[in-house]
Amino acid sequence: MNLHEYQAKALLQKFEVSVQEGIACTTLEEAVNAYNEISKATNSKFAVVKAQIHAGGRGKGKIKGGEQRGVQVAKSADDVKNIATNLLGGTLVTIQTGEHGKVVNKIFVAKDAYYSGVSEVKEFYLSILLDRTEAKNVIMYSTEGGMDIEEVAHNTPEKIFKEWVQPGAPLAAFQARKIAFNLGLSGDAFKSCVKFVSNLYKAYVGLDCAMLEINPLFKTADDKIIAVDCKMNVDDNSLFKHTDIEALRDLAEEDATEVEAAKFNLNFVKLDGNVGCMVNGAGLAMATMDMIKLSGGEPANFLDVGGTANATTVEAGFRIILKDPNVKAILVNIFGGIVRCDRVAQGVVDAYHNIGEVKVPIIVRLQGTNAEAAKELIAKSGLKVESAILLEEAAALVKKALN
Repeated sequence: MNLHEYQAKALLQKFEVSVQEGIACTTLEEAVNAYNEISKATNSKFAVVKAQIHAGGRGKGKIKGGEQRGVQVAKSADDVKNIATNLLGGTLVTIQTGEHGKVVNKIFVAKDAYYSGVSEVKEFYLSILLDRTEAKNVIMYSTEGGMDIEEVAHNTPEKIFKEWVQPGAPLAAFQARKIAFNLGLSGDAFKSCVKFVSNLYKAYVGLDCAMLEINPLFKTADDKIIAVDCKMNVDDNSLFKHTDIEALRDLAEEDATEVEAAKFNLNFVKLDGNVGCMVNGAGLAMATMDMIKLSGGEPANFLDVGGTANATTVEAGFRIILKDPNVKAILVNIFGGIVRCDRVAQGVVDAYHNIGEVKVPIIVRLQGTNAEAAKELIAKSGLKVESAILLEEAAALVKKALN
């Protein structure tokens, strides 16, 4: 589950992590009031206005139809009003959103981390995530933070440092000091960094994050270390422990079909292909997607109906797949171990009758528990559904359907 910057920062503050403070706004009036409040508190005319979407690259991204960036500095209330007018309701296109972009429904008016243009600041990069190869959490950090971190990682990988931490163990004090040392810090900035990194790791573990990225991490003019931006992804499987975090979910930022699929406990991920697939089991789903590609097609989705699939969930899966106008064929590939093939077949038949005319070819491969009964059910239904026994046969039928 992804969080907005302002939400992530509020959670970090509970772990005494220093952040660039600000106020989230949804209207022009709120944005101007936030600027006035921040300007009064900081005795500065500078503030930063940031679009709040679930994507990186906002600083380089632009609003469709204009030159406005997703992150801009304001020097007056009028500046804030003009920036907010362009951002709110606009579609921000970044390197991570793709050409379709994301609609900006919220902005974050924040204190100026540069302290009104003072130049003695430094940008770093720091993130925490799971290194699956090492089976450990890893803290990745660099002296070259900011908007060009991707180029740094690509062109000068030696500037990216890594510090591994055993899961279940705390971040050792010497590791936090090592990170501060490698960032070239000293004095008060060094001490501030050690505290920051230690608390940030506690937040990563305590919030059950899958990923926590601070870019940029700032050393301010007065040697404080603060998170100027924050991207946080919380493990969906841990949300039962964090009902307060689950309440922060912004469904407008998520794919509508994935949100609908979650209501039926379907594991669904939308892709850009032309063959919809419905499978039980993640491993079989990936193998099915490979098979689709070898047949000359491209998978339009990942859909695992799980081991408790029934007619209702199968019908829901069909409805979700058919909402994609790019789908030219649907492949159902079920191995009946726990799930009964006849239940899946009944779901196919029900979907066909309840949805109405289905204009795309449907290929069904059912093997395992009650497979024969399932094939008989489909055969007697009178539906235009083609059956296969072997994966090779299913692949050939997919290829035929696309030609």
